[in-house]
Amino acid sequence: MKTNKEQMLRNPDIQASSDVIAKALGESNNAYIKFINELASHDIHLKWRYYNDGKAWLAKGLFKWTGVRGGQNETTVFWLSIWDGFFKLTIYIPEKNRTDVLNLPLDNEIKLIIAASQQMGKLKYFPIVFDLCSDEIFEAVFLLVDFRKSIK
Repeated sequence: MKTNKEQMLRNPDIQASSDVIAKALGESNNAYIKFINELASHDIHLKWRYYNDGKAWLAKGLFKWTGVRGGQNETTVFWLSIWDGFFKLTIYIPEKNRTDVLNLPLDNEIKLIIAASQQMGKLKYFPIVFDLCSDEIFEAVFLLVDFRKSIK
């Protein structure tokens, strides 16, 4: 399938609804629906918002848990954006956890992506970016999502 590297959902007045997302993703919408359905089993929910700095609708994958003192905590596990024919998932991992991530049971191809990922300026995180149009690497993606959830 031919895709353009064009980010969709740029209009702040048009909410990121399932119909709008389906139209933007085209054939990749089935993989997106499967991804969204799988999130529930990982205790993650999406929160869509229009961001003026990027001029696009983005979703945060949020994991909520109760702390030892009973307080409610929330962690952003990943960011999701919709592109023409695929969706992009970015997981930010603290640089101090790079070795732990590389020790996960991942394919060599994904380990190479992780190893090549550069720390972001002064931030002590490095991004792992996936362009997803099918469910081929969902197993690896959810392994990384679960790893990110474990970092408090």
